[in-house]
Amino acid sequence: MSVDRILAPSDALVGLRAAGKGALLEELARRAAGALGLTPEAILPALIRRESLGVGDGIALPHARLEGIARPYGILARLRDPIDFDAVDARPVDLVVLLLLPAVAEGETLNALACVARRLRDPGAAAAMRAARDAAALYAAATGR
Repeated sequence: MSVDRILAPSDALVGLRAAGKGALLEELARRAAGALGLTPEAILPALIRRESLGVGDGIALPHARLEGIARPYGILARLRDPIDFDAVDARPVDLVVLLLLPAVAEGETLNALACVARRLRDPGAAAAMRAARDAAALYAAATGR
């Protein structure tokens, strides 16, 4: 699985504002719901149950498995201002990938989380995402295109 099979260019966001972790998760759930034909109420509790934490280096990867989706879906956001996200290294988070996976893990979907995490942890990719001037450049940096 590759990142471009999880993220669409329209799901790369630059300059997203959020007052905190809860507000960010609510906004991402709202956006994902619109794209997937679900309600935010179907997504947000699943994210909260996973106790989303920042993975370190200013990066967070909130994720959940959901009924009603057939393939992995993601939203990549570079925040306007970093926020506290209960990261393992206590650093504020400025890069976030929301990853929603089908409830039943099969085939390629098993690798989706590892694929995204690997790309985010690549120092060059993370630096390129932080330097991106617009959503198209952010998407290109995330997907390696």
